[in-house]
Amino acid sequence: MAAAKDAVALAADLPLADAIALYEQVRSVVGVVKVGLSLFVEHGPSAVKAFTERGARVFLDLKLHDIPNTVQLAAQAAGALGASYLTVHAGGGEAMLRAAVEGAAAGAASRHAAPPVILAVTVLTSMDDPTLQSVGVEDPMVLQVERLAALSAKAGVGGLVCSAREVSEVRRMVGDGLVLCTPGIRPRGTSSQDQARVETPAAAIAAGANLLVVGRPITQAKEPLGAARAIHDEVEAALRST
Repeated sequence: MAAAKDAVALAADLPLADAIALYEQVRSVVGVVKVGLSLFVEHGPSAVKAFTERGARVFLDLKLHDIPNTVQLAAQAAGALGASYLTVHAGGGEAMLRAAVEGAAAGAASRHAAPPVILAVTVLTSMDDPTLQSVGVEDPMVLQVERLAALSAKAGVGGLVCSAREVSEVRRMVGDGLVLCTPGIRPRGTSSQDQARVETPAAAIAAGANLLVVGRPITQAKEPLGAARAIHDEVEAALRST
């Protein structure tokens, strides 16, 4: 059960008090809480502490993308906060990615803790081929994801963020050493909403994902615990089959 629990990250894109209350409802089947931009901009480090002090592993989803020195300093601060995961944009380049890894390690060392896993975001799951073309990337989605995955692995990151549609190919490229995180997870029969590349929990695990980010299928469910438990059980069954 622990493996399945730690493979599900609740995207707590809610007011902090509501996010804490929701986590308390689902903590028996969800082990990771994703603190994104909205929570962090409003509450800062206290948004991380609110969940770590309740026993959750925190996925700090800031998608850092700046010059290497700035990213290194931000990653160092995140490491000192006790986050388990930290996202950066792979498009920032190899030097920036290396700076993030170094900064996170230094910050964690200051509190004698394990450093957060740096997750490099390849292509946002809200994007599709026409959207990529509109920002100057003429290659098909899969080629851009593969290019950024290879760059990130070379830079020494601990994991990658990609859609479940690309996980199997990325896993083949990078082997078993990196965490593959997939947003855009939607249980069968639910709406994809603003996500362009979505997949079910079981399919994502079967393709090689380690960490699934789930937001609205839980946060907007009439019975959040029931929805979270169904996802957990689907993940658990998929893990047993791999």
